[in-house]
Amino acid sequence: MNNFDIRATINDVPHRASVEPRLSLLDFLRDDIGLGGTHMGCEHGVCGACSVLLDGVPIRACLMLAVQADGCRITTVEGLCNDDGTPGLLQDAFIEAHGMQCGYCTPGMLISAQALLAENDEPTLAEIKDAIGGNLCRCTGYVQIIESIQLAARRLREAAR
Repeated sequence: MNNFDIRATINDVPHRASVEPRLSLLDFLRDDIGLGGTHMGCEHGVCGACSVLLDGVPIRACLMLAVQADGCRITTVEGLCNDDGTPGLLQDAFIEAHGMQCGYCTPGMLISAQALLAENDEPTLAEIKDAIGGNLCRCTGYVQIIESIQLAARRLREAAR
């Protein structure tokens, strides 16, 4: 099987690679690029643990082939950190409001929340629930995750003043 050359910008860093046509974007990010923050959950696109931003839109990395990301900008959960590697505003809010339990769903929740807050820094409860509706958490009733997103939204608005 012939490999394909791809170029993608991942967390603002340009990457070039030769990949097998059947390699998932998830496996490419984790195994080839070394970004293990994006989690493998169900491998069927149902749980949301593998969510990343593709050109600003949340997608399931387990359902996409790496070759389909050629020419795209990808943001993983690692890309939400500050430049010095410390947790970013959204991640800090999840830490402070206890939005992480076991942490397995957290990368996908953060990605979904990032996409929401990039468009709307004052989301309603319904909008938050809709944004994270495709992410499954087996540990909580989602209350602390929602509170974390509300805290991050408040801090974004305060920072914009």
